[in-house]
Amino acid sequence: MIAAVAIIVLIVLVAYSIIKVVPQQKAFIIERLGKYQSTLQPGINFVAPFIDRVAYKHSLKEQAYDIHEQVCITKDNVQVQVDGVIFLQVIDPHKASYGINDYVFAVTQLAQTTMRSEIGKIDLDKTFVERMAINQAVVAAIDEAAIGWGVKVLRYEIRNISPPQTVLMAMEKQMQAEREKRAVILESEGRQQSAINIAEGEKQRVVLNSEAAKMEQINNAEGEAAAILSVADATAESIRKVAEAIQSQGGMEAVQLQVAEQYIEQFGKLAKEGNTMILPSNLTDVGSVIASAMTVIKQTEKK
Repeated sequence: MIAAVAIIVLIVLVAYSIIKVVPQQKAFIIERLGKYQSTLQPGINFVAPFIDRVAYKHSLKEQAYDIHEQVCITKDNVQVQVDGVIFLQVIDPHKASYGINDYVFAVTQLAQTTMRSEIGKIDLDKTFVERMAINQAVVAAIDEAAIGWGVKVLRYEIRNISPPQTVLMAMEKQMQAEREKRAVILESEGRQQSAINIAEGEKQRVVLNSEAAKMEQINNAEGEAAAILSVADATAESIRKVAEAIQSQGGMEAVQLQVAEQYIEQFGKLAKEGNTMILPSNLTDVGSVIASAMTVIKQTEKK
């Protein structure tokens, strides 16, 4: 009975030492008698019992590691506290096992030293706006060294940049001054735009008034011209009708009668308006005066 149990235990131990099950996204490094033998891939693998052993186990997933807070000095000699996070992935399990003792420790230390170097190249004000450039510089520097360790540095992100309290107060005052400056500039630009709008409106008002005055003058001139034409047309029409009336039967007798009436009327007005009056020598001969006027009218008609 004891022998059977011993045989079963031996079989289990042998099976356990022969069969190795590797999970997905894992890599096992096998050493045979202390020397590298092979890298086991995910799934069931068979190894030599008792002489092969799993020396290293690596995860092939992307992994994130904290970069502890450290003191960095900027180009303008300001101390800042900086921390971050780095993302790594094992791409060569063999190099990760034998290329370096602890690749995580090495990468984090290199990230800290590189970060101090990059922060020292720029001023404090630029550290907040050039995070992307700093991150890329750190990744490039670490990735170059990590190639020999079988590790790929995927990205690095600065998490916090903490200047001293005195620097924060100075920055706050500077930002307040910048905000007040922008407010003053915006207010002055608003006044300037308002003055421009008022001047533009006054200009348009003057132009519209001048155009209205111009149109009024044009309309008045056209009205006066139309009135003059109307008066001229009416005068011409009246003269034409008078001429037709004179040429008709009895027209000359009517003209003689009209001339005599006006003659007498004008002399009557002269007698009322003044004490002195010049009289023609043949005043008693009204017929001769009328005859003379009619002679003039006839000569005018002939012309």
